[in-house]
Amino acid sequence: MGTLGTATSLDTAALSARIRYLGQCPYVDIYQKMQRFHLQRDSATDDELWILEHEPVYTLGRNGKEAHILKATEVPVVKIDRGGQVTYHGPGQLIIYTLVDLKRANIGIKQWVNHLENSVIRLLETYQICAQRDNQAPGVYVGGKKIAALGLRVSRGRCYHGLSLNVAMDLTPFESINPCGYAGLQVTQCQDLGITESVATLGKQLSELLTQ
Repeated sequence: MGTLGTATSLDTAALSARIRYLGQCPYVDIYQKMQRFHLQRDSATDDELWILEHEPVYTLGRNGKEAHILKATEVPVVKIDRGGQVTYHGPGQLIIYTLVDLKRANIGIKQWVNHLENSVIRLLETYQICAQRDNQAPGVYVGGKKIAALGLRVSRGRCYHGLSLNVAMDLTPFESINPCGYAGLQVTQCQDLGITESVATLGKQLSELLTQ
């Protein structure tokens, strides 16, 4: 883990993105739809934010090490093309996939990552929760525990995948992995910090911050 710090703001005009609310979805179905969207889009295609929850699944990034999966469980493991190591998705966790043409918006990859982190930090601030990012480990942390994870795929200047925010979920499956490749990393969630808003409400609030 590296030095904690505050993310920089996005130095560009507000993004104009179509927002889709998809409910609870199987992971593989959405993953394939993201890939098709990415391959078929062109310079005139609108950016989109997909807001959803997933059925239980572990996802392993394209350079992820299976050693970070500590034991086999009934939760399926899906190898995918984003960066990063292994993480868990399940009901009660907010997912926002960011299908954004970064080149068209004149946004660098690091700048976009910072914007994603900073948007989560700003969201939590509205509930009097002090959160931070880690300069060496993308994501958002509260008291050293990870509450939001990031994973992106960027090709031809366009990105997909996005971020997850633990809201009100069963955190037990994280015990069977090294979250994001860090042994002993603890996770937390909004519910345990006193935030009682639903996944849908937080998804709406966070999507508004992402497009500012």
